[in-house]
Amino acid sequence: MSSLLEPLLVTVLLLNMFVLGATRLRAVIGASAAQGVCLGVLTVTAHGEITFEVVAIAIAAVAIKAVVIPRLLYKAMRDAAIARDVAPLVGVIPSLVIGALGTVFAVVFAGTLPFAGAHAGTLVLPSSLATVLTGCVVLTTRRKAITQVVGYLILENGIFILGLSLLDAMPFLVEVGVLLDLVVGIFVMAIIIHHVSREFSASTDAAELAELKE
Repeated sequence: MSSLLEPLLVTVLLLNMFVLGATRLRAVIGASAAQGVCLGVLTVTAHGEITFEVVAIAIAAVAIKAVVIPRLLYKAMRDAAIARDVAPLVGVIPSLVIGALGTVFAVVFAGTLPFAGAHAGTLVLPSSLATVLTGCVVLTTRRKAITQVVGYLILENGIFILGLSLLDAMPFLVEVGVLLDLVVGIFVMAIIIHHVSREFSASTDAAELAELKE
């Protein structure tokens, strides 16, 4: 199973770049769901042995990240009649350049961290840092609130991967805690999007939502 670790992490990094380069909402949501599948398999791969607890965490990760949350986001798109375009504040090319530079920085910086542990020399820490950065870029450079929800998901995926490097110290605490935080955060965001779209019958453009506080 350990032979799958590096290919899965490379896939996560490629999905990060795909999200930054995508111009359609459905493609962005689909990429985040694909990352969820990768993280579920990574959970089993990183633990090294298959136990009931490991399988339960992996199934929960896939169910929440790859099935439940994408369905909620697709439903929000339909119910709120959200336009299919991403409408970024920063263009696709600059976003890809930022993502590429961030990935290079993550690879270099990860080697200096003291808690690399058993995963030193692998892509666990670099992919974690790069995924967190990608989530931050999506959160800050995309106009639509639903796209920013996806940015939050990607950022959380990076934290989830970081938890894999702490397995020796806290075998399941990190993963379970992150999953619970994710469930709460996503349901709160879904409720906000639903109520705003119902009350104002407007788009979920984050710039327009900011005007509500005026």
